[in-house]
Amino acid sequence: MEPAWRQQGRGRGRGQTRTQTPGDLLPGRSQIEEDGVRVGRGRGGSAVTTLPKAEPPPSNVLSSQSRFDEIRKSNQAAAQRLAEKPCSSSSEEEEEEEDDDDVEDGRLGKRGTILQSTLTAYTNHMGGDVSELERTRRCLNEVFQSGAITCLICIASVKRTQAVWSCVGCYCIFHIPCIQKWAKDSIFLVSSVTDEDFGKKEHPWPCPKCRYEYSPQQTPCRYYCYCGKEVDPAPDPWLLPHSCGQVCDREFKPPCGHRCLLLCHPGPCPPCPKMVSVSCLCGKAAPVPRRCSNKGWNCGKTCSRTLPCRIHTCTHTCHAGVCEPCPRVSVQKCVCGRSSAQRQCASPLWHCDQACGRPLPCGNHTCERVCHAGACGECPRAGNRTCPCGKSKCALPCTADVPTCGDTCDKKLDCGLHSCSMRCHKGPCETCRQAVTKQCRCERHTKRMPCHKEYLCDSKCNKTRSCNRHPCKRKCCPGNCPPCDLSCGRMLGCRNHKCPSVCHPGSCYPCPEVVQVKCACGSTSLSVPCGREKSTKPPRCKELCRNPPSCHHPSRERHRCHFGTCPVCKQVCQLPLPGCTHLCPAPCHDQVLLKSNQRAPLAGPWEQPAAPAFECKALPCPPCQVPIPTACLGEHEVSPVQCHARGPFSCGRPCGRTLTCSNHSCSLECHSVTPDPKIPKTEAGKECEHCEESCSKPRPSGCPHPCTLPCHRGNCPPCTQMIRQRCHCKITNLYIECLKLTAADEEARKLLTSCKNQCPKQLRCGHRCKELCHAGDCVENCSQRVKVKCPCKRIKKEFSCSRAQQEENLVLCDDICKKLQRKYAEAREAEERAIKEEEMKKQQAELEAFEKRQKGKRKKNRRNTEVEAEEGAWLKYRKYLLVPVCGILLAVGAFYLLQVN
Repeated sequence: MEPAWRQQGRGRGRGQTRTQTPGDLLPGRSQIEEDGVRVGRGRGGSAVTTLPKAEPPPSNVLSSQSRFDEIRKSNQAAAQRLAEKPCSSSSEEEEEEEDDDDVEDGRLGKRGTILQSTLTAYTNHMGGDVSELERTRRCLNEVFQSGAITCLICIASVKRTQAVWSCVGCYCIFHIPCIQKWAKDSIFLVSSVTDEDFGKKEHPWPCPKCRYEYSPQQTPCRYYCYCGKEVDPAPDPWLLPHSCGQVCDREFKPPCGHRCLLLCHPGPCPPCPKMVSVSCLCGKAAPVPRRCSNKGWNCGKTCSRTLPCRIHTCTHTCHAGVCEPCPRVSVQKCVCGRSSAQRQCASPLWHCDQACGRPLPCGNHTCERVCHAGACGECPRAGNRTCPCGKSKCALPCTADVPTCGDTCDKKLDCGLHSCSMRCHKGPCETCRQAVTKQCRCERHTKRMPCHKEYLCDSKCNKTRSCNRHPCKRKCCPGNCPPCDLSCGRMLGCRNHKCPSVCHPGSCYPCPEVVQVKCACGSTSLSVPCGREKSTKPPRCKELCRNPPSCHHPSRERHRCHFGTCPVCKQVCQLPLPGCTHLCPAPCHDQVLLKSNQRAPLAGPWEQPAAPAFECKALPCPPCQVPIPTACLGEHEVSPVQCHARGPFSCGRPCGRTLTCSNHSCSLECHSVTPDPKIPKTEAGKECEHCEESCSKPRPSGCPHPCTLPCHRGNCPPCTQMIRQRCHCKITNLYIECLKLTAADEEARKLLTSCKNQCPKQLRCGHRCKELCHAGDCVENCSQRVKVKCPCKRIKKEFSCSRAQQEENLVLCDDICKKLQRKYAEAREAEERAIKEEEMKKQQAELEAFEKRQKGKRKKNRRNTEVEAEEGAWLKYRKYLLVPVCGILLAVGAFYLLQVN
């Protein structure tokens, strides 16, 4: 089930058919009671206006769309408020921070503000009683505080995710497993002590705190929320722990017809906040609107109701219930009317101590009853009477006594076993003196003795009493040993007190004591069950720390009450510094923890070194750090210098004064210079360095030699050194004066660097350049005469090399060249044919040899009658013919190649 604040139809201003709405929770809203009286609950006081009963609105007025829009607007407004002021009750650190801020600002915390605004709405109208809300306030405050709720059975904190059970009498919260075990043990112990047939009867079990009794069927087995509507409520960070978030809806106690309108909450419901019209206690005044929980009011008039004495009237002011007894005194007679006395008017009936004494109807005796009202009655000796043993009856006058009958009495004696053996007699029967065999109470021994005596043996009972700790030790115990009358004396779960109860079986009840856990100054305390004071965090005190300062300051920094040593003082020291007029700006250093250097020597390698010890010491004030403007020694700058180091200082820059060479400046670090009125401040003084550098002036373009003079003023002298320079052809080294080389133009420089020999470079055609040593690439215009041949290389002619490269086909073949080419072609064809024929013959011979090998081996004695075919002429002389032909062909090919090249 959804919480009330999430369900549709339960918001502010929504039409409902319920008689009570969650809007009644709002203290500033007005309610319309069933009797048509509208009672204002705002700041305007108790304004009463009589209105007609409200009629249900028509369906066309409150449509579903309008309700939806109103719900949406209210949800948006609630979300906006949560976004602006985030607050979570599940974070202890946020609560501590909020408490710190609240202490500094002098305001209540968020938790206190919420409780105050929620509960004061019940009492700020029509004179409510704040004391009635303390119980509810305490329960809510414990739920808000993390770890404040303690289970009295296991003495442990109750967490928001644990299943719990709440007592209906004292509203104390326990873990469900703890209360189940408690109920089971309680029922078992009571049954084992009181039941003859163990476990046959149902015994109640008590609450561990208030002893409210529950039946065994009421033992909790499920986890419910506080109001009992939801089973196993899921933890929600926006709700109270163990709450379902719905409207409580429980009846108020004492019942008044209304129900609680708060959301599901722990503890008792607060007093009923409804406004009702009621009369005063005596009913004389007109009805006025009052809180239902405080509807009884006094009009201030005298009651004036007739008292039970029917003489006087009530003189008390307006009150409830029956009037008190009449306090006045009057003369009243007793019941019999013989005596009179001054008595309270509220008790008119009383009896005197005299016997009645009036004669009875028999006329022989008088009434022996003490002062009584009404008739005395008949004479007790009149009518038929029996003898003392009751066996015979006789009718005698009241003046005569009844005689004994002479028969045996036979009345049962006090023992209940035997009857009286005497004759009928007056008065009580004597004790039974008959001898019988009796068994002792423990049923261990028997003895013959008079019946009226009780037989008790001397055996001591060895059983343990109901506490299961101490033996009985009673003589002749029948088995029903009496309860143990010793003190329990066992240590309780709190480990501080011993059980004060009579010795009992099972576990002891929780310690009933309540311990006050106080802060360091004792002004704030927290009530916790005994045993939790060691594990409970002391309350956060809102008072300021009262410890005196331990430094030179007159007071400490403002901080809250705490345990242990106060934090280190962080105020500014403000002590005057030595050597100047400034005050120390550092934080207070009167008590600084420093590691102690004094350590005890070790007795041997087996001994472990002790942890370093710290001690508080007062440190001296640091040097004054106030900046003071000071010029450096060379007067380069004016810089702020710390007060403790004030005086002449070097800025670290080079001196920068111009040396005598006028080319360089003093490179020494900033130093003092003796002032000389004849020398400007920018010139070097006696303390500056002397220039020992060589001349660094720029040389003429192309001159690689430095100036031979030291650093000087004016221009450098002309360079007279010789420069070794290679010629253009890179063969000869030339020595030229540096001044001539650097002063010459480009053409003159080419002439100076030429060796005047023929250029050794080769042209592309492969011939040598004909010009003298020159710069750059050679001109490709070769005039060397070369021979040019025809394609068959038979005809030769001479041309210039450049023409032979530029023109083609200068020499062509004639008719003779063509005839020779034709002959060479025919000779090549003949040679190729001869080679092919020889190859064919060779292949034919290999084929015949292969066929012979395939026929198999002939017999040894068989003669080979076959005649081999004679070789032809070509086969015989082919070697001699092929050698000269090949030689001729090779000669012709070589000649042709030479002609082509």
